[in-house]
Amino acid sequence: MPLSQHLLTAEAVAGQVDLHCHSSASDGILSPEALVSRAKLAGVTLLALTDHDTVAGFAAAQVAAGQENIVLLPGIELTARWGRQVVHIVGLNIDPASAAMGVAIDTRDQLRDQRAREIAARLEKRGFVGALEGARRLAGAGVIGRPHFARWLVEAGHLPDEGKAFKRYLGSGKAGDVAVAWPDMADTIGSIHAAGGAAVLAHPLKYGLTRMRLQSLLGEFHGAGGDAVEVVCGQQNPVQTREILALLERVGAVREKGKPLLASLGSDFHQPDQPWRELGSVRLPEGVEPVWALWRT
Repeated sequence: MPLSQHLLTAEAVAGQVDLHCHSSASDGILSPEALVSRAKLAGVTLLALTDHDTVAGFAAAQVAAGQENIVLLPGIELTARWGRQVVHIVGLNIDPASAAMGVAIDTRDQLRDQRAREIAARLEKRGFVGALEGARRLAGAGVIGRPHFARWLVEAGHLPDEGKAFKRYLGSGKAGDVAVAWPDMADTIGSIHAAGGAAVLAHPLKYGLTRMRLQSLLGEFHGAGGDAVEVVCGQQNPVQTREILALLERVGAVREKGKPLLASLGSDFHQPDQPWRELGSVRLPEGVEPVWALWRT
């Protein structure tokens, strides 16, 4: 049963709130249980586990959250496309067992498997034999992604660190940057709503868009039924936060009718050695309406 059928108490949002993080069920390092324990140490009282295109880690995280007295929202970060642009849509307070979410995940599982095979084939042409098996082993039961190929390249001694792996082989425009026909953004928002959740546009500043294009993205996201935008994702310059808020105001001015876009936030935590993406390290600016108002008493 999704938590949206209940209401969040004041205690749930009294401490740090983190609505975007990743465990070893996708491309994070920590197990779901270890991630929840780390969140507790950081003072997090409301957490959403939002692994890429999977909810496989939620059950274990839910048990740990009960032991740590943390309110855990079931979440996911779905990969989608807006035209030719890949975007990420976070689903918050979804029903992980819903049929709609199952279809959305199965579709992306197939696309990710195809992409992994193509990445491996391209790497093997460059002499990196065993890339697919190595990446799958590192992913374990989790969703395979480019970070697993990067870790394998380092583990196998081909490169000194994961940053170099992305810079030379896996980053944008490189051999391992395989185009995928991800589901449309509007369809993705529909899948999240069908699963009882709220749709949040993740890290809008990380897509490398001009301000005009970003405003168009926000407008179309809003028009397609999107609920909120990550105003803060990881540690960012206050100027960047103000830019996002200004763009949201412009979108609201254009679309006077209908509900406004709410504000969300998250660390986008993946691993412990990235202090700029540490669990519980971000806060919303004053004067914004938080996405958790949807479920708050």
